[in-house]
Amino acid sequence: MTLKPLGDRVVLKQLEAEETTKSGIVLPGNSKEKPQQAEIIAVGPGTVVDGKEVKMEVSVGQKVIYSKYAGTDVKLDDEEYIIVKQSDILAVVE
Repeated sequence: MTLKPLGDRVVLKQLEAEETTKSGIVLPGNSKEKPQQAEIIAVGPGTVVDGKEVKMEVSVGQKVIYSKYAGTDVKLDDEEYIIVKQSDILAVVE
């Protein structure tokens, strides 16, 4: 199965959390902060708001930073994804 987002939604796959700090301290599993970086897996077609077309400014494969409490967590085929609106994406990491 695949996820195909509707409207201006984007499917993200969260990047792995760091297991050690910059100073070399190893973090146990429950102490790791959920990263806000993710890779785009699928992009919706866009939408129309107040008669104006909203174009998608992101594309599959880009790495992005998204709002901390944004989106809906989805588990499909033992993989975890996050579905967010394009407006919840704050920046593209280049």
